[in-house]
Amino acid sequence: MAHTVLIVDDHPGYRAARTVLEADGFDVVGEAATGLEGVSEAARLRPQIVLLDIGLPDIDGVEVAQRITSAAGADAPAVVLISSRDGTGCDAIFAGCGARGFIPKAELSGDAITALAA
Repeated sequence: MAHTVLIVDDHPGYRAARTVLEADGFDVVGEAATGLEGVSEAARLRPQIVLLDIGLPDIDGVEVAQRITSAAGADAPAVVLISSRDGTGCDAIFAGCGARGFIPKAELSGDAITALAA
């Protein structure tokens, strides 16, 4: 059975990661362009994985990850943070937000997501 994924990213070009993920066997169940929309869609769609951009126009991805994981409790999806930046030196920022890890957008792949979501 394919993992269900919600993509939260304000850049339409990066939400096109849907094509890459579907080719790798994932089932992309939704997309959101803002953090608040991402929180709402995660609660509504209940995906197994949330692919979450850090830089969103309303609230940042770290706060979105905290909201999604705290609201869902034990049923929380695996949140994977992504960014066009490399994430160097951001471990302290990511710690405690509930995300499973970080992948630079340039390195995004089904295997990388699966490794963090497991």
